[in-house]
Amino acid sequence: MPSGRRAREKTFFGHPRGLATLFGTEMWERFSWYGLRAILATFMAASPATGGLGLTEQTAQAIIGIYGALIYLVALPGGWIADRILGARRAVLWGGFVIMCGHISMAIPAETGAFVALGLLLIIAGTGLLKPNISTMVGKLYPQDDDARRDAGFSIFYLGINIGAFIAPIVVGWLAQDDRWHLGFGAAAVGMALGLVQYVLGRRHLMGVGERPGHRLTPRERRHFTLTLVVAAVVAGGALAVWVASGTFALDTFALVMTLLIVAVPVLYFGYILLGSHNLTDDERSRMKAYVWLFAAAAIFWMVYDLAPTVLLFFAQHNTDLSLFGLRITPATTQAFNPLFIMIFVPVFAALWVRLGNRVTAPHKFSVGLFVNGLSFMVMALAATLAQSGKISVWWLVLVYLVQVFGELALSPVGLSVTTKLAPEAFKSQMLGLWFLSFSVGDAVGGQTGRLKNHMSEPAYFLTLASISVVASLVLLAFSGRLHAMMREHRAPSATPPT
Repeated sequence: MPSGRRAREKTFFGHPRGLATLFGTEMWERFSWYGLRAILATFMAASPATGGLGLTEQTAQAIIGIYGALIYLVALPGGWIADRILGARRAVLWGGFVIMCGHISMAIPAETGAFVALGLLLIIAGTGLLKPNISTMVGKLYPQDDDARRDAGFSIFYLGINIGAFIAPIVVGWLAQDDRWHLGFGAAAVGMALGLVQYVLGRRHLMGVGERPGHRLTPRERRHFTLTLVVAAVVAGGALAVWVASGTFALDTFALVMTLLIVAVPVLYFGYILLGSHNLTDDERSRMKAYVWLFAAAAIFWMVYDLAPTVLLFFAQHNTDLSLFGLRITPATTQAFNPLFIMIFVPVFAALWVRLGNRVTAPHKFSVGLFVNGLSFMVMALAATLAQSGKISVWWLVLVYLVQVFGELALSPVGLSVTTKLAPEAFKSQMLGLWFLSFSVGDAVGGQTGRLKNHMSEPAYFLTLASISVVASLVLLAFSGRLHAMMREHRAPSATPPT
């Protein structure tokens, strides 16, 4: 684009106007996602007499773990569908519409969980279309060589995510109190609707980004894809129907089976990369072996960290005095602590990593993230011990979320960076999807940790998970030198392919 024309166009804080469109869409989508997440567990565990589903807290934790895992898992096919069939722009539009339909289904009061199951499935499918592709569109708003403005643009976009995540638990939690669950779910639907309206009205500012698929399927490939999709849906649906008809179906067992399947995905994928040829160089193969350990560390991190909308939410509901600065808050409002602290401390950690430079490597940062995450659950173990004598101050949870955010900012942004850095040339476009699989594995396994409560007290439960995270941190620290060597960062720049 000619520089004169670019200068005459209106901007969004000095960035393309299309960023405002995507910023608003993502903010409202995150409002709907975090609003639902803030009340979903307590709704599932609430008595049917109060409009809930009447599940045990353990079952609710397992189901929400699978729900969170699938949200990240479907980002892989969602990106593929945009690239080969819809294009990113239509994928985001249809994804947002399907998400809105999912929240509407959740908002329908019904005595069975059918509308809830349908709503969650629609939200999973819609998020798979919207989430990966809206980020892709942000990157494409900028010229290829404009890295500095692109990085700044993503920082603004990230702010939109956290604004939505901060506001949603407060608003939805307030609307859903006194068992008005479906009013809260309806607010999430309204949020996604606002995001869609804003996206449609602002589409002219996107400058053609994402209009067409990057590698459109040929007619033959389209027929093959359609046939494969139909067969897979029939097989999966048939197997589930047979299981239900047998009378042996149970939600806890279903969640366990899904967890095993989700864990198998990255195992098979890493095997495919490392055991196949793919023309990988020795350096690329060595980097991938190092990445396997970082992936496992990240999965353990998310296993603990993503228990916020279940275990920590239940703790807030049952064991804390929900008074903050003299004001009564809802259990859901405690879910707003995390995004608030993220917005405050992101600039601090960004400056810290720049200042430390290469003296602290990715394995070191992962180790710090795991250790701090474990520390947060040591605090929870102490809080749970005190809560055995009566309700404790909600400030204990504030402290836990503050400590956890330090762990997230040590690991999560670094994970994105190291993923792109270690990716083999043949798999560069797929590796970010692989990184998000660590979230899937962590969420699914974390959902299963509720089974431990059948055999131990709540303080022991928190201490067990804290110990797993801390031990993983120490193991990673002990082998950080070896991992650093496997990442081939000790060689001269000329010996390393450009990234």
